[in-house]
Amino acid sequence: MDADIGETGGFEAGEDDLGPIDALIAERDQWKDRALRAVAEAENTKRRAETQNNDARAYAIQKFARDLLGVADNLERALQAAPKDADAGEAGLVTGLELTQKSLLQAFESNNLKRVAPEPGEPFDPNLHQAMMEQPSDSVQGGQVIQTLQAGYALFGRVVRPAMVVVAARGSGAAAGNAAYAAAAAAGGNFDGKA
Repeated sequence: MDADIGETGGFEAGEDDLGPIDALIAERDQWKDRALRAVAEAENTKRRAETQNNDARAYAIQKFARDLLGVADNLERALQAAPKDADAGEAGLVTGLELTQKSLLQAFESNNLKRVAPEPGEPFDPNLHQAMMEQPSDSVQGGQVIQTLQAGYALFGRVVRPAMVVVAARGSGAAAGNAAYAAAAAAGGNFDGKA
């Protein structure tokens, strides 16, 4: 017993005696790391599945909404073609069309299908608008919407149908028109190019 007790009064252990303990600690740390990674992967999979389910629910009505846009367009065309000074019978029909259109647009709004119809002067947004043509304009700057030909719609921020618009050509606008007129006047000519 005296041989095992060192000068400090405790038992001396060789370095070889701690080898199995170090191996167990390393193995424990390895299993702990694997377990943490497995838990993180399970959480990521759960989050990804929830996101996909939410997207599927949110955009499930997209095809149905796209089909109804034709109905909304036909109602709008019918109202544009309706006589403004109609007699009593026709006025009732026009009122019915207006109420039907209002009800349809409210149903769109309640299902987050938003109408995209830019006003003249709004900047052209290629994510929401489709440029059908480009024209020079004295009233709006280049790159801005001159006219909306057909309203577009977006469902939860995702475009179902872009708004079809006419865009002002580059160099358009009142300032551009005034500059061209001033340049023509300074040259001693007319604005139409005739001397």
